[in-house]
Amino acid sequence: MPNSYDGEGQEEKRPKVGAEMPLGRPAWFRVPAPSQAVESRYQQVKESLSELSLHTVCEEAQCPNIGECWNGGTGTIMLLGDTCTRGCMFCAVKTSSEPPPPDPFEPFKTADAVARWGVDYIVLTSVDRDDIEDGGAGHFAATVELIKKTKESMLVECLVSDFRGDLDSVEILAKSGLDVYAHNVETVERLQKFVRDPKAGYHQSLSTLRHAKSVQPGLYTKTSIMLGLGETDDEVIQAMHDLRAIDVDVVTFGQYLRPTEGHLSVVEYVKPEKFDYFREIGEELGFKYVASGPMVRSSYKAGEFFLENMIKRDRKEEIKEEIKEVLKEERVIEV
Repeated sequence: MPNSYDGEGQEEKRPKVGAEMPLGRPAWFRVPAPSQAVESRYQQVKESLSELSLHTVCEEAQCPNIGECWNGGTGTIMLLGDTCTRGCMFCAVKTSSEPPPPDPFEPFKTADAVARWGVDYIVLTSVDRDDIEDGGAGHFAATVELIKKTKESMLVECLVSDFRGDLDSVEILAKSGLDVYAHNVETVERLQKFVRDPKAGYHQSLSTLRHAKSVQPGLYTKTSIMLGLGETDDEVIQAMHDLRAIDVDVVTFGQYLRPTEGHLSVVEYVKPEKFDYFREIGEELGFKYVASGPMVRSSYKAGEFFLENMIKRDRKEEIKEEIKEVLKEERVIEV
């Protein structure tokens, strides 16, 4: 394992709304603005989403990578409307205890949008919908099934809520035909109550990731952790151990950025070297993929490109092994 980063004996801190922020945003947070040319992929994606009245987490959560992803023809479609039933203190998405009902035609509109983009990998996410009995799992499952009917080879990642810990909802989605089941634990165990809504919880999140893999063993599972909220190095490493213990395949680390003054202040701007340190540890622990960097988000073009190729490679290997087994049974080759 890499030598310990100089974080031994770190003071335990926690984020607060209105707390003093670190002075100035470091130079490594500069990102290029998206091209506004009419012919750009960015504009095409924006226009198709507007025409079909679809939402994206790219816009709603003010993601800094929107230009890179949309110009690459990649977007994360947000299902179930744009209003969340929870109030996490890091998130810019609007909230209400009684959001409007979901659009029953949204799964069809989403399949249409995906077909227009001409991509091979799509991410579906949503706000939390605690007002719906199954948390929206059935809506997600219908969307996945329609996308797969439109293009069978399409790889679909679903970044979902914890469904209030309802494992039946987890199973509905896990068995819908999706390729990657993603749910974000968001932060280390100690900071959960300061960062996430009280309805959420570290072990509740872990239980959903564990169950998704157990009911659909070939499914890839994925999660994301924000850094810069007061976590210690040891806490981050412990979270990685907890995730590997339930066979999570992919983890991403990115810098928390405060969306408004009404949200949690940044405790620390984490240096790129420390992101590299966590990536190296994650790789040694056996994650299939670790994306770790200041501008990394749970869904972004570079990570999806890697996942797409990893999944295709793994499935080719599985097919080869199946063929070998069939040939052995038929005694065509020596056993």
